[in-house]
Amino acid sequence: MFVTKSLKTLMLTGLATVALTASAMAQDMTLKLGHPANEDNIWHKASMKFAEEVEALTEGRIAVEVYPNETLGKEMDVINGMQLGTADMTITGESLQNYAPMAALLAIPYGYETLEDMDAVAGGELGEKIEQQIIEKVGIRPIAYFARGPRNLTTNRPITSPEELDGLKMRVPNVPLFLNVWKALGANPTPMAFSEVFTSLQNGTIDAQENPLALIKSANFNEVQDYVNLTQHVRSWIYLTLSDMAWQQMSEEDQAAVMEAAARAQDWEREQFLADEQELQAELEELGMEFVEVDSAAFAAAAKEAVLNSVSEEIRPDVEQLFAE
Repeated sequence: MFVTKSLKTLMLTGLATVALTASAMAQDMTLKLGHPANEDNIWHKASMKFAEEVEALTEGRIAVEVYPNETLGKEMDVINGMQLGTADMTITGESLQNYAPMAALLAIPYGYETLEDMDAVAGGELGEKIEQQIIEKVGIRPIAYFARGPRNLTTNRPITSPEELDGLKMRVPNVPLFLNVWKALGANPTPMAFSEVFTSLQNGTIDAQENPLALIKSANFNEVQDYVNLTQHVRSWIYLTLSDMAWQQMSEEDQAAVMEAAARAQDWEREQFLADEQELQAELEELGMEFVEVDSAAFAAAAKEAVLNSVSEEIRPDVEQLFAE
């Protein structure tokens, strides 16, 4: 009886070991994807879509764990982790310009008049050069890009041309390029933390601010601003990126699967993005905000010199080309 029990135990243990080994073989790699957005944000939903596609296309060999809300750390902390091997993926963009100067091209004021113009660059030869520089200089690999809502100016009086700005006190993020451009356009821009904007609009410290529709809505700026002036002065994209260290550990088959998953996530995100922009405008209009068409050509012409004087010499020829097209 003792021998029989021992034999059964041995057999069961062996089966468990085989099962564990099979499981370990089935999942070769787990990728940690950390990003700053919350669970309701389209970037998070696109990240989850990517994870789902990776698991399906690799038949479970690669899993993707998504960490929203900076739970893996702030943007640059995660990027440092990707270089060290403690993180694998993030969503990032023009923040990389201190390492890869061409990353500044992701968010050039008046560089892309339409979404189609932006796609032509992001998905074209210049986009490939940007991606290659990021790989070489930062050690992370852009594998897909997501459109970002264009930045628009909100005010309590309609603005249709640069002349109507006329010293308008407005908040801008602490980005020298943005500051220089709004000065050139005739406004009186002030760098300010985003958390201070609502109160400053409420008490009259500033009279205007600029952001994408999603932030205008989530920050309840409709309560302190009447107009959304469709300046669309910064149209940009952001990359879904993978550590080159993790990329090099993958088989060619899995690399192809990851790129296909990224392409599917990119297409899914674009469809959702377009629907969200329409919905956001409708919601803001229902909340009482009026949308104002502006003379985009006049704004772009007035901003051009300030943009060219604010970018690095390395990318100035590319920016000149963007304005020429």
